[in-house]
Amino acid sequence: MTSVSTEKSTTVRTYRFGVPPALRAAVRAVDPWAPDLTARLALRLWCRPPHAQGRQAVPGGTTWSLPFGRSEISGQAWGDGPTVVLVHGWGGHRAQLAATFVEPLVAAGLRVVAYDAPSHGASGPGALGGRQATLPEMAAAIDTVVAAQVSGHGPVRAVVGHSLGAAASALSVLDGTPTERLVLLTPLAQPLSYVTEFAAALGLGDTSRHRLVVRMETLVGRGLSTLDVPLRAANAGRPLPPALVLSDRDDKEADHEDGPRIARSWPGAELVVSDGLGHRRILRDEETIKRVVAFVGD
Repeated sequence: MTSVSTEKSTTVRTYRFGVPPALRAAVRAVDPWAPDLTARLALRLWCRPPHAQGRQAVPGGTTWSLPFGRSEISGQAWGDGPTVVLVHGWGGHRAQLAATFVEPLVAAGLRVVAYDAPSHGASGPGALGGRQATLPEMAAAIDTVVAAQVSGHGPVRAVVGHSLGAAASALSVLDGTPTERLVLLTPLAQPLSYVTEFAAALGLGDTSRHRLVVRMETLVGRGLSTLDVPLRAANAGRPLPPALVLSDRDDKEADHEDGPRIARSWPGAELVVSDGLGHRRILRDEETIKRVVAFVGD
């Protein structure tokens, strides 16, 4: 693992879920008497991505769709050459990465694919229906998209993921999705820590928090420990593709230590830690874009 910064950060996580005070008060009032009810409510809220803001498509390119479960995934493709797949985060859409990464990647001789995750953007609903999604489903969608690219265009040069899309990208690779390289931008690393924080923000007690975790694991059909990227990477037991991990100390949406945690556990990962870019502005930062293009185009 290499890094442009060796200074140890002592900043405390400032991730916030934005739970309305009235909702938190109601949950706290009901929770002691009906923990199963509040756990069910919490699960529904957890699986509902927020509405994306801003432009949700990028001009040009070729539009495409792929079957996914009982629905479909919609996306775009630009350029020719080895394929790079862009993966947006929770509540996002394909334009969030495509708007800044397509042009320089295509100029570097690469083909770029971006798509909307299940229950996001122009894609159809996921397995839960409506506007409900899960991290494992996002990871499965990556595998579907990559498989289609491999079938039609040959090996995928890189998967580039942001935020929860970065976690999904890493998990997809750890589950066997083939890619030559992996880029993780302000990634989330350990879902259980966010579940614990979400439960506290919502006002759940110990009993309902435990039931929430059990319901989550039942819903996705796997333990939350299997979604722990550092744990999975450290115990992969096989070669993993080279990874570039980019984190920012001013990230207010993901724990800024998540990137370093992943990089420490991912064999040979390169870690870049910046200041002042936050969780989303890093996607528009010229130095970040140049570094990603150089890594995937080398």
